[in-house]
Amino acid sequence: MKKNIKILIIIGIITMLILGACAKNNSNNSKKSNSNSTTKNVTYTKSDLFTDRDLEQNVSLDEAIKYNVSNNENITINKEGIYVISGTSKNTTIYVEIGDEENVQIVLDGVSITNDNYPCIYVKSGDKVLITTTNTKNTLSVTGSFKTDDSTNLDGVIFSKSDLVLNGVGTLIINSTNNGIVSKDDLKVTGGTYNITAASKCFEANDSIRISGGTFTLKAGTDALHAEYDDDDSVGYIYICGGKINITAGDDAIHATTIVQIDDGTIEISASEGIEATQIQINGGNININASDDGINAAYKSKSIGTPLIEFNGGTVIVKMGQGDTDGIDSNGNIIVNGGTINVTAASTFDYDGTGTYNGGTIIANGNEIDYIPNQMMGGHGGGRGNRENRGYNR
Repeated sequence: MKKNIKILIIIGIITMLILGACAKNNSNNSKKSNSNSTTKNVTYTKSDLFTDRDLEQNVSLDEAIKYNVSNNENITINKEGIYVISGTSKNTTIYVEIGDEENVQIVLDGVSITNDNYPCIYVKSGDKVLITTTNTKNTLSVTGSFKTDDSTNLDGVIFSKSDLVLNGVGTLIINSTNNGIVSKDDLKVTGGTYNITAASKCFEANDSIRISGGTFTLKAGTDALHAEYDDDDSVGYIYICGGKINITAGDDAIHATTIVQIDDGTIEISASEGIEATQIQINGGNININASDDGINAAYKSKSIGTPLIEFNGGTVIVKMGQGDTDGIDSNGNIIVNGGTINVTAASTFDYDGTGTYNGGTIIANGNEIDYIPNQMMGGHGGGRGNRENRGYNR
C-alpha cells in the first residue's frame, strides 16, 4: 500500500512539472503572437476615401467659364463653378480664393504655362479643388527659384492649401525646380496621365496621398510620393488601390509618416529606398522594387501608430537590392506574412527587431522558396547565422 502511495506521489509531481512547463510555453507563445499589440491596425477602403465626383473623369462644360491664358496676366477664381483653361503663356498664375465650404473644378484643356518663380496654380482657400484634364496634353513648369507668399513657402508648380483632386482623361506634364504638386491637406488622384520631373518631390501632402487610378511617370530628386506633417505625427498616410506608377527617386519612392496601404495597382520603383512608413500593409497589386538602401522599411515615425509593422496579405512583391549592407524587407518592429508572393534578392533578405510571423503565402529568398521569415541580419546587429534555428521566426 505504501509503495502504491509513493508511486502516486511521484506521478503527481511529474504531472505538475509537465503542466507547469506547458503553461510557461503557452505564455511565451502568447507574448510572441501579440508582440504587435501596440500597433494601431488601421485599414482603409476605397469607398471611404473617394467621392463619386472624385472618381468622375469627364465633366460637362456646358455652363463652364472659359479662360485663355496670356503672358504676364494672372487669373483669379473667387466663385464656385467649373473653369476651363486653355492657351500658352509665360508668368501666369491661376489663383483660387473661395469660401471654406466651396468647391471649384479647373479643367485643363490644352494649356501650357511656364513661370519663372511662382506656382502655375495656387489654391489659397476653399474646401476642395478638382483639376481635370480633357483629352489633351497640358504642361506646367517653374524654371527658377520659388518666391514666398508672406509666410507661406510656395514650393510646388501646383500649390494648394486645401484638398486637391486630380482626375481626367488627358496628360499633365510638370517640370519643377522644387516640388511638383503640393497639398497642405489631402491629395487625391483618380485618373489621367502624369509625367512629373521635380528637383525635390513629385507629390507632397500633409494629411494623405490617395491614388485610385491613373498613369504616372515620376522622376524625383528626393521622394516621389511624400505624406508628412511636421506638427502632427498622427497624420500623413498613403493609400493606393489602382493605377500604373513608374518611379525613379533619389531618396524614397513612397514615404509616409503613419501608413502605406497598397490594395492594387502596378508599381515600378527604382530608388535609394522603396517604401517607408511606420506601418506598411500590402493587400494586392504588383510591386517591383530596385533599391540601394532598404526595399521596404517600417520605422518608428508615428507615436499614434506605435510599433512598426510590415504585413503582407496578397499581391506580388519583387525586391532586388544593390550590393552592400542592404535589407530587402526591414522592420524596426514586426513582420507578418499572411499571403501573397514575396521574392527578395539581397545580401539581407529580411531584417526585423521584433517577431516574424508566417501564416501563409509564398516567400522566395535569394532564389530559394522557404516557409518561414528569416532574420539574417538579426535586427541589424551583424551578419546572418548559418542555420535556420538561429534565425528569429514564428510559424
